Amino acid sequence: QVQLVESGGGLVQAGGSLRLSCAASGRTFSSYAMGWFRQYPGKEREFVSTINWSGMFTKYVDSVKGRFTISRDNAKNTVYLQMNSLKPEDTAVYYCASARRSYVGDYDAVTSNYDYWGQGTQVTVSS
Repeated sequence: QVQLVESGGGLVQAGGSLRLSCAASGRTFSSYAMGWFRQYPGKEREFVSTINWSGMFTKYVDSVKGRFTISRDNAKNTVYLQMNSLKPEDTAVYYCASARRSYVGDYDAVTSNYDYWGQGTQVTVSS
């Protein structure tokens, strides 16, 4: 059974930083790309970032480029999202997800490209 467990969310002031972690178990972590999504109240889940199986290739939504960094440690079965220069509009529930494939490519922003999801972690940025 595949499990993804996020941690690291919390309350931070605008301009601050947080690092989210997602620990995976239940399948060969290094064989799959991983992604981070976020969801605002009453809205659809939206893509934030993805990373390929090796960590060599990444992709970000325009609104977080230059502020967020995705990374992974395959030895620890963990993917990270380092979030710097946080803004109030980054306030959301953040989810990690395991992709159905190993690489970064078309349709990375589509939720159906991911088959396992964590429970989510709340990030709140105060102004």
